[in-house]
Amino acid sequence: MTQVQTLRQRGMSFISLLFVAAVLAATGVVVAQAVPTVIEYQAVLKAATKASAGTTVPEVRSIFDKAASIDNIASISGKDLEVTKVNDKVVVNFAYQREIHLAGPAYLTLKYVGSSR
Repeated sequence: MTQVQTLRQRGMSFISLLFVAAVLAATGVVVAQAVPTVIEYQAVLKAATKASAGTTVPEVRSIFDKAASIDNIASISGKDLEVTKVNDKVVVNFAYQREIHLAGPAYLTLKYVGSSR
């Protein structure tokens, strides 16, 4: 055997590196657009919990609308809430969806459902 042996090169080719970078960039763009909707969902959940302190349906919706204006909630309003009573406790339920435009005719639809329990 000779002292100099050919070593096999390992790693990614330039084309595969570009492909991985494009996939990661596209995923990053979608995640960057989805994160604000998740943050808004948390604000809606907090506002619904705060609104459940009301005793009548108009009062619950008014409390929610005030909290929504403070937290800049645009996806849902007080009129979209379902207000019920369970064991003399007011429960506020909500459901809404957000659409994120991806490209051309493609959209990502996120459906959010929650309750003040």
